[in-house]
Amino acid sequence: MPRWVQAVVFISVIAILIFFAFGLRERAAVQPASGPAPDFTLKTFDGQSLTLSQLRGKVVVINFWASWCVPCRDEAAFLEKTWRQYKDRGVVFLGIGYNDPEPDAKNYVKEFNITYPTGPDLGGAINPRYRIKGVPETFFVGKDGNLAGNALGPITRDSSYMTERQFIQKIEELLAKP
Repeated sequence: MPRWVQAVVFISVIAILIFFAFGLRERAAVQPASGPAPDFTLKTFDGQSLTLSQLRGKVVVINFWASWCVPCRDEAAFLEKTWRQYKDRGVVFLGIGYNDPEPDAKNYVKEFNITYPTGPDLGGAINPRYRIKGVPETFFVGKDGNLAGNALGPITRDSSYMTERQFIQKIEELLAKP
């Protein structure tokens, strides 16, 4: 076999190995749980533009959801109710639609009468920063802009992930911090 063919085969094998190694590294990457919350700008369905870093000084609850996600539907009414209870106390909820056609996502927002800022993850720019595993997922950001935990799975009255009571306790804990 000519040397140039051997070189091409060798380089191709190395390139394939690097490609798969990078993919495995990304897949094994741990979700951020502390430190500065990854910054992003969310363009909401009603045209607002919100940047996470500009919300410093407030407690922020980031919820990744999708209209096709049954557990997301299970927690939607609770999230809206809780948002209404806390929005005047320095808490901001941000809903981020994940892999959802815009008409379906807007219908979901309307169906559950969601009034907190909600928009799509255009181009999938936000979810990789949080390395979400699926939906629903909720992240908590303290007033200092640092991550303060997350909930993988639905927040319901008797959830095996995070209960409604634990969710409220988390918000209260973050509000109590200076």
